[in-house]
Amino acid sequence: MEKALSIPLMTEQDRRISEVIAEERPRLRNFIRKRVANDADVEDLLQEVFCELVEAHRLLTPIDYVTGWLFRVARNRITDLFRKKKPENFTDAAMEDEEGELLQLEDLLPSPDDGPDALYVRSLLLDELELALGELPAEQREVFVAHELEGHSFKELSAESGVNVNTLLSRKRYAVLYLRQRLQSIHDEFMKK
Repeated sequence: MEKALSIPLMTEQDRRISEVIAEERPRLRNFIRKRVANDADVEDLLQEVFCELVEAHRLLTPIDYVTGWLFRVARNRITDLFRKKKPENFTDAAMEDEEGELLQLEDLLPSPDDGPDALYVRSLLLDELELALGELPAEQREVFVAHELEGHSFKELSAESGVNVNTLLSRKRYAVLYLRQRLQSIHDEFMKK
């Protein structure tokens, strides 16, 4: 008799959870996507949030405002994701030499001593980088240039600007992701030659 009562209860609970998921999925996905650039990470975080909702319902944890609870859990999962990820250097996306050493931006450009063709290609690549940097939001550009090109630490930048280190890391990360995407085609074109 006890099993007969628990099956309808589970079915009703499953139906309510399914309704919440169907209703909140688009808004929650957009919320996460605005904060996380990688689509795979967005989907993983979305699944984690809904798994936590299912677990809370199964454990009969009272949730007064489901929407607010979902967004709070999503914010926490996003924070966890950024804590796990190591800050990326732009040059990490570049290439390694034969010994496995990462090449710096200067190493990827043709040497100005290699003649007029190399000087021309170098000039084109630097112009393209400058254009791409100009397309970034000012806050992202400033952090990228200060850290990647001028060699300032995030701690120094935070002390100078009063902006939290995690905020600076996030701005640089978005800059790196944009620049990688924006400069990929020109990189591929010159790597073929």
